[in-house]
Order: sequence, then C-alpha cells, then structure tokens
Amino acid sequence: MNPIVTVQDAVTAFADFMEPTNAELDAIEREMPVILADVELLDAHITTLDRIPTELDNRRIRRARRRALAARVALLNRTAAASLPGGAA
Repeated sequence: MNPIVTVQDAVTAFADFMEPTNAELDAIEREMPVILADVELLDAHITTLDRIPTELDNRRIRRARRRALAARVALLNRTAAASLPGGAA
C-alpha cells in the first residue's frame, strides 16, 4: 500500500509543535483592541443586512466605525512610540 503524502502533510501541518511563538502571541495581544473594534463594526453592519437601517442603526455603525479608527490610531501611536529611540514621540 502506498501512503498518500498530501493527506499526511495536511494532518501533520497542525501538529503540536506548530504552536504560535511568544512573539506572535504578544502581537495578537497588542492588536486585540483593533480586532474587537472591527468585530463590533462588522456586527453593526450584519444587523442591517436584511432590513433598511434605522437612524439608531446608522448611529451604531458610525460609533463602531469611530471606535475601530480610534483603536487603529492608538495601535499605530503605541507602535511608533516604541520604535523611537529614547521614548520620544
């Protein structure tokens, strides 16, 4: 019997030794506010897919969009401040 290599590769591609590194986990943790804000924005859009958005829906989308943008700006500011020598902004 000949082994099927493609199936073996698919199974071993997710082996226990393929866990994320600490640096990758730290990057995810830093980006978590952006991820959560994007999820909130997506949720606001999803609720209006099957109906005409009301004024309340529009406000919810605008608020979620502002939060997502603010989270991105905060992440960029933290990243820029961390990369500057001496901590100067």
